[in-house]
Amino acid sequence: MPVEDLKQSQMMNHMLEALENGEDIGHYGRLTFAMIARHFVDNDELVELLTKDHDADEQEVRAMVQQVEEKGYSPPRRDKVLQWQKEQDFQICPVPDDPDACNVYNELQFPDEVYEDIQEYREEKA
Repeated sequence: MPVEDLKQSQMMNHMLEALENGEDIGHYGRLTFAMIARHFVDNDELVELLTKDHDADEQEVRAMVQQVEEKGYSPPRRDKVLQWQKEQDFQICPVPDDPDACNVYNELQFPDEVYEDIQEYREEKA
């Protein structure tokens, strides 16, 4: 089950538990979750998971999921997650002092095209 795969990441498991409890994971928490989870679940399931957040409006969540997909956003790196976390109350990364925590590229196995897109971006930037 793809949602179970997400639980391999301590950060994603932390956000899944918060969502199950109806907690507000914040705008950047929802964005981070969408950018990662879209590679494991379909859009309808992603919207269903994110709207468990008591502060999430279904139409806004659908629009964000669509935008993330259309723009092809890659999962955020640890430093970006920590930067976004400072902009809101919910702690996206449950153990920010651990340098190995919240690195989804080490914790999860993404489809090959994610790694290919990142490589292409780095080559274009160089």
